[in-house]
Amino acid sequence: MGATNTVVEHELDVDLVLSPEHSVAVPARLTYLTSDPYAVHIAFHIHSANPVHWTFARELLVEGVFRPCGHGDVRIWPTRVDGEGLICLALTSPEGDALLQAALDDVYGWLERTLGVVPPGTESARLGIDDGLAALLAPTPADELWLRDPWPSDGTDCHDAGE
Repeated sequence: MGATNTVVEHELDVDLVLSPEHSVAVPARLTYLTSDPYAVHIAFHIHSANPVHWTFARELLVEGVFRPCGHGDVRIWPTRVDGEGLICLALTSPEGDALLQAALDDVYGWLERTLGVVPPGTESARLGIDDGLAALLAPTPADELWLRDPWPSDGTDCHDAGE
């Protein structure tokens, strides 16, 4: 495909769940880059000098809007609270754990836009791996020297040539 890079972003508020009764709104930005077609990026702005960044597989988020998925550092599942569709995101790092909730419609709408830009199954074409491998493996003039027979093929004996 082309060398153009498309960015699909969406600003939203997510709720950082502190307890079953209490949560805090956290501004966040979802980002998808066609130059990194397998990943989604999310930045949480937590009132510090630098936002907290997470990157994980887009496929994980696609599955997570429909059913629980993931294990380890990133787990995602849909739920309903007071009739509102939410997506839950449980993140684990050495610094701690976080449970976040966002409106399912917001995340799903943004995710659909990313799927429209790079449909599932076409991600590898965006990376240009096949073209890169072809260029890397293409023969060069130096290769011809290595492929030649290093010994004379005219039947002469190498030892006799110097006598």
